[in-house]
Amino acid sequence: MPAWSSSWQLPDQIADVLPSEARHIEELRRLFLDTARSYGYELVMPPLLEHLESLLTGTGEALDLQTFKLVDQLSGRTLGLRADTTPQVARIDAHLLNRSGVARLCYCGPVLHTRADRPHATREPLQFGAEIYGHAGLEADLEAQRLALDCLKAAGVTDLMVDMADVRIVASLLAGASLGASTLAHIHAALAAKDASELGSLLASLSGGISSAAREGMMALLQLYGDEQVLLEAEKALPRLPGVHEALQNLKWLASHAPDVKVSFDLADLRGYAYYSGARFAIYGQGAELARGGRYDEVGAVFGRNRPAAGFSLDLKELVSVLPPRPLKAAICAPWGDDAMLNAAIARLRANGETVTCVLPGHENEVNEFDCDRELALKAGQWVVQPRH
Repeated sequence: MPAWSSSWQLPDQIADVLPSEARHIEELRRLFLDTARSYGYELVMPPLLEHLESLLTGTGEALDLQTFKLVDQLSGRTLGLRADTTPQVARIDAHLLNRSGVARLCYCGPVLHTRADRPHATREPLQFGAEIYGHAGLEADLEAQRLALDCLKAAGVTDLMVDMADVRIVASLLAGASLGASTLAHIHAALAAKDASELGSLLASLSGGISSAAREGMMALLQLYGDEQVLLEAEKALPRLPGVHEALQNLKWLASHAPDVKVSFDLADLRGYAYYSGARFAIYGQGAELARGGRYDEVGAVFGRNRPAAGFSLDLKELVSVLPPRPLKAAICAPWGDDAMLNAAIARLRANGETVTCVLPGHENEVNEFDCDRELALKAGQWVVQPRH
């Protein structure tokens, strides 16, 4: 096969973004950053790669497996291409800003995954996120949810639903058990799949330390999903362990303060990275999961500052894929020429925010991303904008 025949092919689940979609993504990026700024969030830009131990320490095996690794030709040390931006923002909060009070930080940039986290997804998401450090109260959790919802509403997403859970429920039920990371991962997978047979077998195989009430509570989690009635059922079905009771009360409070949006619960849902430490949420709309977030108080501990933290992130590429395409951008067509008055008129229009496309000789009938609904025409010695015929 000739070398040129495959030179243009990209790796699996890596793709170019073409003009119409790229414009949509960029418009949403600006919109989301402006929305975050309206809440008081400051923009940070962490590097795409850094030393692997800094990138992954404390984040769990799942993120390690998602991370591309390479050797730095300058130092000989192993580097990682970030698969998630939150650990980097935690490092910035802990070591570079080092503020004693609240820090609100947002970001938007590419992340890379060794494998896509769902069928047909890209391995190069464009991750937007916002995080609040330094406040342990539920007000921070609620602010993260509200900002995520406001971003999605501004993007035109309708029929939004927030699904909530709390990782402390499962952690409290399993607190006395002696189990390794592999067993815990299998338990989480069985809970996510609602696989009662597999979960029962895994719990039976534990070497001890888990009470019969905790085992029954774990099995009950498989049925504890739905509307707010789930929280009442959970109070009856789950043992009154401190972590379980606090988690249920927090979920009640968050649900009661949720904005005008549908709320549901799935108390067996533990999806996401290992650094979540409390209430977590996923936001659905357009038939897909669009954003994910929650509380992750431990994420900065490895950097020497164990600060309270909550936030969310989403993939702009995935969001654009489920939204209706944008209409063509309105523009003004102008003839190409050396006339000083013509060029001055074009400059004024562009300075006022208009898109002006100069039609090069011989290309009068070409179609591109712009809808030239007006044209610049010479009338009585003046260049004026008029509707295009």
